[in-house]
Amino acid sequence: CKDTGYVNGEKCHCFKQAMLNLLYEQSNIQDILQNETFDNISYEYQIGDDLVRFKKAVSNAEKFVDSFEYDYRNLLFYGTVGTGKSFLSNCIANAILEKGYSVIYFSAIALFQKISEYTFHKNGKEDLTNPFEDIYNCDLLIIDDLGTELGNSFVTSQLFACLNERHLRHNATIISTNLDLNELTERYSDRIFSRLISNYDVIKLSGQDIRTYLKRMMNRK
Repeated sequence: CKDTGYVNGEKCHCFKQAMLNLLYEQSNIQDILQNETFDNISYEYQIGDDLVRFKKAVSNAEKFVDSFEYDYRNLLFYGTVGTGKSFLSNCIANAILEKGYSVIYFSAIALFQKISEYTFHKNGKEDLTNPFEDIYNCDLLIIDDLGTELGNSFVTSQLFACLNERHLRHNATIISTNLDLNELTERYSDRIFSRLISNYDVIKLSGQDIRTYLKRMMNRK
């Protein structure tokens, strides 16, 4: 586009992504680009079965990126806190952006807050940006820390609508959660759990909290 923002009369990828970043400041894309990439992955913090799981997760993440253009897939990373779920999601986001696709990143709390603000804004709704088409249509949607949001029937219905619409449109979604599969079943409806199990590659991560470990090592210096 030669920094014009347009190619053949249409908005280019970089222009579209810049608009998404402005609309959804919580997407945090710039931090992702700077700090979290596949080149920065380390295998020194896990051992045994935890290391095996992490290597498998990395392999799945790389395959997801490599086949993104032609193979519709979704990923669900689940497991204990600080085991690399969000990091791998961000590595994928970085790589997908470099391929020229649009990415929206939300924490679960921020996603449902954005949807709630638009849905229940009685006055001046025309002044708010309708988030649904962007959420449904972006090439990759990342929902981080599912399960930290306030649980209620509205959130459950909106989550189902999001998962269902993106699946119907064959737009990829990545979800990370600290909940295990039993907890997901208990917290969300059977329809949602069925969608996740049927339409997502379910990847478990385990081991020590890497963030806590690194902070502890820094404090010892």
